[in-house]
Amino acid sequence: MEYGNKRQLPPMVKESGWTVDDYFELPEDGNQYEIVNGILELKPSPTTDHQRVIRNMDHVLSDRCESHYIMILSPIDVILSERETRQPDLLMVHRSRSEIVRREGIYGPPDLVVELLSPNSVKRDRVMKLKSYARFGVPEYWIADYANQAIEQYVLTTPGEPYELLQVFTENDTVTSERLPCVKFVVKDGLQIV
Repeated sequence: MEYGNKRQLPPMVKESGWTVDDYFELPEDGNQYEIVNGILELKPSPTTDHQRVIRNMDHVLSDRCESHYIMILSPIDVILSERETRQPDLLMVHRSRSEIVRREGIYGPPDLVVELLSPNSVKRDRVMKLKSYARFGVPEYWIADYANQAIEQYVLTTPGEPYELLQVFTENDTVTSERLPCVKFVVKDGLQIV
C-alpha cells in the first residue's frame, strides 16, 4: 500500500525476544498468552468441563486454606522473569508474601501452582511448565488429571534442580502437603465436575 510518497509496511510479527513490557502492551483480544523463554505463545481456551473442575478444586481448597493463602484462578499472569510469564489454572500465595500479588499479576513464584490437564495441554503441563515452574522456584506444583482422577504432587527439594515427584494421589486418596498444612481433601471430591 502506498500513501503519498511513503510505502506502508504490513505489521511485523515479533518472533522472539518478548519481554514482560511487550506482553503488557498487547491489545486485549480475548485470547490468553504466555511468554516462554522470550517467545509469545497463544494458549487455547479451556473447555467448560475444565473450568468447572478447577472452580470446584478452588472451592475445596478455599474451605481450609483461604485464611492463610490468597487463592487465584486463571486467567492471571504470573511474572517469573523478564522473559517468562505463565497463566496457571489455580495458584496459592501465602498471605505473608502478599506483596507479590499486584494489580497486574503475581510477581514471583506462588507457593502452589495447579495445572488441570486437558487434551491440548498435556505436553505443555507435563514438560514445559514442569521445567519452568521448577526453574523459577515454585516450591510445589500439582498436575491434576480429572479424566483419570489423579493428582501428581511435585516438589522442589533443591533450588535450581528439577522437581521430584513426591506423590501420586488417586481417586480415594486424601491429598496433603507438608509445605501447605491446610491442604486436606479427597481427590474425587476435588476433581469433580460441578
